[in-house]
Amino acid sequence: MSTQSTPGIDDAGTTDHPSRSDGFVRGISSIIGGPLGDHATALDRPAGRERRFWTAVRIVLALACLTLALHWVQKSPCQDGAWQNNVQYTRFCYTDVLALYYAEGLNEGKVPYRDHPVEYPVLTGYFMGALGLPVHAIGDGDPSINQGQWFYNLNALVLGALAVATVAVILALRRRRPWDAAMFALAPALVLTATVNWDLLAIGLAAFGLLAWARKRPAVAGVLLGLAGAAKLWPLFLLGPILILALRADRVRAALVAIGTAIAAVVLVNLPAARAYPENWDRFFELNTTRPIDWGTLWYIGRYLDGKIGNDPANLGPFEWLNANIPTLNTVSYALFGLACLGIAVLALRAPRRPRLGQLAFLVVAAFLIFSKVWSQQFVLWLLPLVVLARPKWGAFLAWQIAEVCYFVAFYGELLGAATSKPVFPEGVFVLASTLRLATVVVLCVFVVKEILHPEQDAVRATYPDDPDGGVLDGAPDAPWIDRWRRQPLTDEPSREPATAT
Repeated sequence: MSTQSTPGIDDAGTTDHPSRSDGFVRGISSIIGGPLGDHATALDRPAGRERRFWTAVRIVLALACLTLALHWVQKSPCQDGAWQNNVQYTRFCYTDVLALYYAEGLNEGKVPYRDHPVEYPVLTGYFMGALGLPVHAIGDGDPSINQGQWFYNLNALVLGALAVATVAVILALRRRRPWDAAMFALAPALVLTATVNWDLLAIGLAAFGLLAWARKRPAVAGVLLGLAGAAKLWPLFLLGPILILALRADRVRAALVAIGTAIAAVVLVNLPAARAYPENWDRFFELNTTRPIDWGTLWYIGRYLDGKIGNDPANLGPFEWLNANIPTLNTVSYALFGLACLGIAVLALRAPRRPRLGQLAFLVVAAFLIFSKVWSQQFVLWLLPLVVLARPKWGAFLAWQIAEVCYFVAFYGELLGAATSKPVFPEGVFVLASTLRLATVVVLCVFVVKEILHPEQDAVRATYPDDPDGGVLDGAPDAPWIDRWRRQPLTDEPSREPATAT
């Protein structure tokens, strides 16, 4: 009896090779001799049977370490804190980690929230204090120590470990597709923004939360996602896709356990600071409520296109008017995100096959960034692990990464121009870079939606029977009501079938 193997998958069904299965990588591989051959077995053995040291998993982890080392070198001109002549912009090495060591009073031994308001969610504030206060205590007794540099390097070490751990989680979730994790490990955005802020803290916790969900531990998943949400808000959005998919699979109890433990974790982490220092704790929410349109967002592009930016209230374009009426801007931004989430929920319930968790998670977080009034340079890190789980194909991913690099360069030009009052680029260049970044994220969303509607095009489903991230959802049948609901028309139009003669 003959068998037919899936392109890119070895005969044992254990490992995907992008040089065989991914059209873009297969084309590029022709430069170095073409796709992996049938007799190249060193990387083809099932997990647990490798005899050589350099397995796919170890190569990807080594690549992640190399990328983070390059990032450290790229940020090295700023590590001493002596930012003279705008070196932080001309050398592209600015980092909030070093700047906020002084701005948040950590260099004076101030305890976050108790002695100083912090502009980030509480777990990030606790993290800053946990690393910053010991550095200050050591440096206070030894003036030869550069406290800022020590603080940055300590943060870089811990955040780098979390980045490597995130790669390890992706490898654990994609044991048959280890090379998918190389998309995260080699991402140019990781080289440029890994320690611009503390986003890798939330990313690492969220990744472990997804791993716990995949391992059918919803309570642990909820705690980890809750902790991630207490560091940066966006990981809490992942609970929505979990609930919708659980509803479709009739596994609501597991989703409610995850949501309940996530809420409990968020409350328990926030409660000490919120009760003892409510005004300082509220700084994060106050700042996000009152912030105007930030650089590089959809709204910023709209302001540029208005062509009516000025101080005359009677001559404001719609986007500039929103910038002058921030409560309305907040409402519109949240409403558009809410509508996008509603559309994603409908898509998840009406799709011909239940979508994978990674697909919906990417769509939700991408929608938040698309409609948000703030899109900081390091927010690209939020999408990196999610796009790997959602759509591990290199072509569109690299186009997006190129757009992010272009935005990074244009953004630093904008910063330098603002610092020196001498524009580096025409404003249109920065707006174009912002538009390309936005457009490539939208294109990725379109591709993910297309693969949800046509699951036979999904690379992950070509390797796995269902959803390797799904946990209790993996392999579960749809709830009985789903098929009946999906067969109903989207409108209330009467049936067009001819009436039966009587």
